[in-house]
Amino acid sequence: MPQISLRSQTGAEAGKADLADAIFGVQPNVPVMHQVVTAQLAKARAGTQSTLTRAEVRGGGKKPWRQKGTGRARQGSIRSPQWRGGGVALGPKPRDYSQRTPKKMVQLALRSALSDRANDGKVVVVDTWNFATPKTKDGVNALKSLGVSGKVLVVVTPDDLNASLSFRNVPDVHVLLTGELNAYDVLVSDWVVFSQASLPTAGPAKAATATDPTTPAAQFEATATVPQADGPAEESAK
Repeated sequence: MPQISLRSQTGAEAGKADLADAIFGVQPNVPVMHQVVTAQLAKARAGTQSTLTRAEVRGGGKKPWRQKGTGRARQGSIRSPQWRGGGVALGPKPRDYSQRTPKKMVQLALRSALSDRANDGKVVVVDTWNFATPKTKDGVNALKSLGVSGKVLVVVTPDDLNASLSFRNVPDVHVLLTGELNAYDVLVSDWVVFSQASLPTAGPAKAATATDPTTPAAQFEATATVPQADGPAEESAK
């Protein structure tokens, strides 16, 4: 089981943290990550685009001129697609872009993404967040002390309310709860920052799910995040 340096909020060494092999030590499966991310982005599409066909455009019930004898091309309606203001031929209509993704594939993609970041040394584990009050300046200073830059994904628990409020307005920082962790947000981030409480483990997740669904291990096993159109990450019910 690989180990990583445990850091304090000020950046000081605070011991060692174990990274589960089943989560941070797997061989990244690029095709699975691609398929899951594609499905996640597809389901985020609203799919509300719509154009009017010639049957839906108002007017055009009368033949513009007689069939023969005018020297012009025959026309049946001024709402045909070749007319200005007419209907659109083969235009887009509202549709559902969502794709069905198996739960095990979603979990494998997440583990592959976390393993890739861990292999690159882009995973940071903080012992605990000690924010007395929500303050964006304190969040910025904490990230500077940890030595992370670029796009940062901060994974918090529901109890880390002050930390979540301190990071949410920092540019290029995305805050997620443990149950919202997904492959796409990991892959688009340069760094992934966990606390000890939010660090996913490969412990008895099934037992934890049955007894306490709010534990990080239970939430990680229950994660099947293919986002709905109105949110960044939702659990897949399929």
